[in-house]
Amino acid sequence: MKGMKGTRARGLTLHISLIAGVLVSLFPFYWTIVMSTHSSTEIFQYPPKLLPGSHFDENVHHLFQKIDFFGSMFNTLIVAVSVTFLVLFFDSLAAFVFAKFRFPGRRALFVIMMGIFMVPAQLQAIPQFVIMAKLGWIGSLTSLVIPAAANAFGIFWMRQYMKGSIHDELMDSSRLDGCGFLRQYWHVALPVVRPGLAFLGIFTFMAQWNDYAWPLIALINPDHVTLQVALSQLNSVNGTTDYGMVMAGALLALIPLLVVFFIGARQIMADLAKGAIR
Repeated sequence: MKGMKGTRARGLTLHISLIAGVLVSLFPFYWTIVMSTHSSTEIFQYPPKLLPGSHFDENVHHLFQKIDFFGSMFNTLIVAVSVTFLVLFFDSLAAFVFAKFRFPGRRALFVIMMGIFMVPAQLQAIPQFVIMAKLGWIGSLTSLVIPAAANAFGIFWMRQYMKGSIHDELMDSSRLDGCGFLRQYWHVALPVVRPGLAFLGIFTFMAQWNDYAWPLIALINPDHVTLQVALSQLNSVNGTTDYGMVMAGALLALIPLLVVFFIGARQIMADLAKGAIR
């Protein structure tokens, strides 16, 4: 009896801790919703208002007047979707080679790639800008898509995932069936590593959606910018920022991220459940 009571107490403590963690994690989203429905004056009142107000429509109306919200969102969507698909293809293809094939210089190339992985993105801005300028891509969305089409983190992540999930026996049997490299990649590797691809897709899409520094540098036309750069234009330099309008923009910018996250997380859980049943 004592053992059962101790187990129940530990289970109850664990559930309470998880619920508390979920509430703490969700509070910033709730607070964003609350602030987006109040005016700036109400936001700075003390004690703060903890319930939604009635100024959301007004804040959204001012937001659409200040910036081309849907135009900048469309630009961001093009960049994020294009980069995500390119990263999933190139990174998984390179990771498949590193994980399951032996060739001269493999370790040296992997060490070089890991060295690139450790270089801060800020150090790449100047040479990257020079290259994009020489190619004539500065000011276009191409300057955002092509440099991000593959990255060292994605290759490293997918390599580690493939090494543990694609067994050598599966590769040997596919070779006996006459599968070439591309058929092995498409019909053998990709179906097995879909949870890893789903995570990489979510991570890449969110990173591109929230990217601010490089689009600010590369897109020199203020009327042709991504969403995060457009939202930054809402901050006034004379101290009269409409924070209700800013938070309304931040809230609307979160919606595509939540949709992608739930779709990707559902894919991950479904694939993991299939693997457990098998």
